[in-house]
Amino acid sequence: PPRPGARPAGPKPARRTELGLLVFGALIITATYVLASIGTTSRIPPNLGPFLGIVLGLGLCAHVANRILVPDANPVILPIATLLNGIGYVMLAEVNDNQFPPRLQAAWIAIGIGAYVLTLLIVKRSRDLDRYRYILLLLAVALMLAPLIPHIGENINGARLWVKIGPVNGQPVELAKILLCIFFASYFSEKRELLSVPTARVGNRLVLDPRALGPILITWGFAMLVLAAEHDVGFALLIFVLFISMLWVATGRWRYILVGLVLFAAGTTVAGRVFSQVHQRITEWLHPSTTGQLMAGLFGLGSGGLIGTGLGFGDIRQIPEWGSDYIFAAIGTEWGLLGASFVLFGFLLMVGAGFRIAQTARSDFAKLTAVGLSVIVGLQAFFIMAGIVRLLPLTGITLPFMAYGGSSLIANYVLIALLMRISDEGSRPTVAVAATATRVPAGPGIPAEALGFSGSTN
Repeated sequence: PPRPGARPAGPKPARRTELGLLVFGALIITATYVLASIGTTSRIPPNLGPFLGIVLGLGLCAHVANRILVPDANPVILPIATLLNGIGYVMLAEVNDNQFPPRLQAAWIAIGIGAYVLTLLIVKRSRDLDRYRYILLLLAVALMLAPLIPHIGENINGARLWVKIGPVNGQPVELAKILLCIFFASYFSEKRELLSVPTARVGNRLVLDPRALGPILITWGFAMLVLAAEHDVGFALLIFVLFISMLWVATGRWRYILVGLVLFAAGTTVAGRVFSQVHQRITEWLHPSTTGQLMAGLFGLGSGGLIGTGLGFGDIRQIPEWGSDYIFAAIGTEWGLLGASFVLFGFLLMVGAGFRIAQTARSDFAKLTAVGLSVIVGLQAFFIMAGIVRLLPLTGITLPFMAYGGSSLIANYVLIALLMRISDEGSRPTVAVAATATRVPAGPGIPAEALGFSGSTN
């Protein structure tokens, strides 16, 4: 008889579902590729067979890794990521210019899939990340400081975010955000009771002990200072909102949200006066120039209407940075409101799947990590899409999985690999993962009870 907690033999239903979704997504990507080629060249692309083979091949590589390494994990996250990734690639391949070369993006996609598999191989258990939280914090600090190193860091468009070593360049902060998320989750899961239950006495009242909040505030403040020195407005905002969100989910105290809003208002006011880049973005948001990037993106969205101009028929080159910062505007031009809504729902499904993973996670650390990683994806997508439709000022954050760029793509594949690892642990029988759970005393009044924060191993 099988031992208690052993995995049943044979393919899992979740993996069969994932395979079907991957094949369906590959067919959608290939169909859009054909339509884009017909729209631009009036003929079916001659490399259609190899293109479909590569799309299916990369998806199957990740799928096989899932079957072997995380057989019980969520079946929808990988198909959604590959579908969004494929649609973004088709937009680049449609234009095929030197500004956003599709061949280089294809290479980055392959490297991203490799990083996905490598992450699953290295991170055998989520608790291993909890053990090395301070090492991960030091690595995150080193990655954030790397662009400030002379002769290595590069200043592009007013922001010093890039590191160039030989022919390779990238943004180290893309990986640093994941490491900071893991550190926040580890610290908050350990200090959750101290951060949520008043234990210090001031006169006749009990208040929260500020000593528990001190180290994490120092870490967050240092991250803000480094990102400010690099003029990285987008990621400074992302880390700030991530920090406040995870703190609230861990403790359930609305006062942290109120304090965060006050700090956000004060920080925005100061940054708008001190940093010219922030001032310029706010001015462009409030008073956009008719010849500026923002209006070009809005005109593109407007020309798309309900169903778009059609793949290959939109003049998306008129949109500055159409393949990176403004790829959502390019999609709205050729796909219309329906296509833009399709992309939006894709990110909503991915974030919802991440929160579902948090519900089934077996430890408070794993729950908080899943929440934080899901928030990162959701916030990035929200910030850039809201900036393009002029709901918020543009932050310079790219659309996950869809925009051109290697470091962002690799980091996002690492991110969903960590989600898959947590999902696999939470879907196994209780006996099989009892050793990976961490018991933490439950704090009162936690709103994340919907996420399963009970302090038990379930």
